[in-house]
Amino acid sequence: MEGSVNVIGYGLAAIGPGIGVALIFAAWITATARQPESAGITRPMLFMGFALVEVLALFGLVLAFALGGAN
Repeated sequence: MEGSVNVIGYGLAAIGPGIGVALIFAAWITATARQPESAGITRPMLFMGFALVEVLALFGLVLAFALGGAN
């Protein structure tokens, strides 16, 4: 039963990055719809934000497994 608590915790923590990625892409789509010529300028910022949010989710996954193996 001890290991399943870490997995449940990571499952709940994965909701945050999911919402973060959705907000990043929604903001980029809105900005591109308003100013189509700025799509090339804002696309690198889109991918940088996406990568940072996903790295935080991966850190949470690694931490959940690291703490789960300590018990």
